[in-house]
Amino acid sequence: MRRFAFTPGGEQTLPLFVETIGIVIERKMVRTEGYPFFHWLQTTRGEGSFTVNGSTFALPVNSGVLLYAGTPHQYEASTELWETAYLTFGGPSVAEMLHTLKLQEGVPVRWDADAPLTGLLRDMLDRLETEPDLFGLNASADAYRFLIALRHYGRFDNRTDIAHGSERLRPLLEWLELHYADAEIGLAEMSGVLDVPVSTLNLWFHHTFGLSPYAYLVQLRLRKAKELLIGASDVTVKEIAERVGFRDASHFVATFRRKTGLPPRQFRRLYE
Repeated sequence: MRRFAFTPGGEQTLPLFVETIGIVIERKMVRTEGYPFFHWLQTTRGEGSFTVNGSTFALPVNSGVLLYAGTPHQYEASTELWETAYLTFGGPSVAEMLHTLKLQEGVPVRWDADAPLTGLLRDMLDRLETEPDLFGLNASADAYRFLIALRHYGRFDNRTDIAHGSERLRPLLEWLELHYADAEIGLAEMSGVLDVPVSTLNLWFHHTFGLSPYAYLVQLRLRKAKELLIGASDVTVKEIAERVGFRDASHFVATFRRKTGLPPRQFRRLYE
């Protein structure tokens, strides 16, 4: 068993702090009142059975589960040896982080064997055991990187992970980088690039990015507009609207303001 626990102190003032991290051999655990911190548990060898929110599911290698603080749960080994890696953490910004990353509670997460998730917690534990981290800053940064990787490579409810979903959409994403300025682009043109039905295209985008194909295109156009607003001061807002694919300047200004909180001219002044 390997375990690293932080002494309560300054690290708990961080937006995200690590309480414990470890690798253990599991038997059976019943927590009727849950755990006082957010809790991630993943299988490194063998297999376990996990029960939470009235559902029981298997946790084989390359799978894990995230629990919020205070969620009742229980788990036990399904094989003779069940080794797990775990991370417990807290902080005033954690709930918002998890919501933004769309990391679901109490749902089994799967990932491919070659995904870096498999060894991230072990690497993190190695660093904590060999490098001083008196204020928990390194552990906090590592934990945040782990959550980002979990969102990137994990599959929730058998959804496609972002890495593989992006690969499937890559031809279209590359095409949009070249043709985003065409105001005539619609769902028919985008689905035609991949030769799939519009319904399939919508499903792939929602599972990979959490938004529709057209919303992705709007985000791309706004990103290109920001680059022009910052790097091409001689180009008018009306010209920028045309260059990035908006049919008229008023629609561009309204969309830019709604998405960024600032009108284009005010955004430009921030970088003058």
